[in-house]
Amino acid sequence: MPSPPPGLKVRQRTPVSARARQPELPPQVQKYVETGEALVAEPFKGITADGSVRPGLFTIQKTGVSIRPITDAARVFVDSLSDAQRARALFPLESDAWRRWSNIHPFLMRHGVSLDEMSPAQRDRALGLVRESLSAQGFKTARDVMRLNELVLAITGSQAEYGEWLYWLSVMGTPSTDGPWGWQIDGHHLIVNCFVLGDQIVMTPMFMGSEPVAADEGPYAGTRVFQAEERQGLALMRTLTPEQRQRAIIAAELPGEVFTAAFRDNFEMKYQGIASGNLTTTQQRLLLDVLETYVGRIRPGHSEVRRDEVKRHLRHTHFAWMGGTDENGVFYYRIHSPVILIEFDHQRGIAFDNDAPSRHHIHTVVRTPNGNDYGRDLLRQHHARFDHTHPGHRH
Repeated sequence: MPSPPPGLKVRQRTPVSARARQPELPPQVQKYVETGEALVAEPFKGITADGSVRPGLFTIQKTGVSIRPITDAARVFVDSLSDAQRARALFPLESDAWRRWSNIHPFLMRHGVSLDEMSPAQRDRALGLVRESLSAQGFKTARDVMRLNELVLAITGSQAEYGEWLYWLSVMGTPSTDGPWGWQIDGHHLIVNCFVLGDQIVMTPMFMGSEPVAADEGPYAGTRVFQAEERQGLALMRTLTPEQRQRAIIAAELPGEVFTAAFRDNFEMKYQGIASGNLTTTQQRLLLDVLETYVGRIRPGHSEVRRDEVKRHLRHTHFAWMGGTDENGVFYYRIHSPVILIEFDHQRGIAFDNDAPSRHHIHTVVRTPNGNDYGRDLLRQHHARFDHTHPGHRH
């Protein structure tokens, strides 16, 4: 049996099932569900700096990048499902299933069809949809998160909680090369939302994390996630002068969780930290390197479109920091502009017994502020452009 990370032990606690909703949940988990339900019931606004959505940031346009590989992969996946599976996997385009994701492992609001119950052929087709939507590195990170979820099963022996295939795939709307549709994968430490309209895509919210973040033994030995995200963020921070650090550091202690995790679709987050305009040219390049690592999770072509969008707002991009700055310290950082929000956080142990944050547990999240998470602003514009009161309307 693989061992926990050095110096740590498995935390002893009563398991909460990741495979099915339990009739009775522990009080803190039940409270989490109730809070989540209330927040999902709120009308969607999007993450804002002051409660008001800044208009005109996103436009329906031709990117010139074909989405046919994504659409074809989605159709192949849907065609592989039984009638009963389709009934669980397919949702209306504007279903609130989009917003009912959660990065923690218990089965609380899971929806769609679990990879765990699919045949090997169906699973290959499900992963094919994810692969066609992400870059090679993005897909590798997603699969490594899943593999490390199998590692924590091997370490803890808790089959009820962990496993490589405890991830649920849903398709919203009808896969199309011109009309709006999308898909979502939802499970422990891995959530990807992909909205498609014409040849545009929006791939947020995207949550990726892991505990542990590395496998030193077993079948997945050598697997490690978020090295670049960790190293590049720290490298940028360590280039700052004392005066710049005074602007960038917004707290000494790390938050218990990234601020825009599950159910925080309408969160208000002020711009904090140091503005890009107060960085040197070299520091701005390092900031772009960090941005590239996250944006680079998207498939080629569309990642370039997203990168250009982010770079247009570079002057209004802020870098904020919490925690230590030494080579082996733990920290939180945030990159925030009108069109992108990135958070990175070292976490305390859940599967393991460290009560303070460590480098063995990492959460990352990428959002599109000002109303375009889940492609909502593009969808709003699409509805305004086409009359949907007629069943036969054409895009």
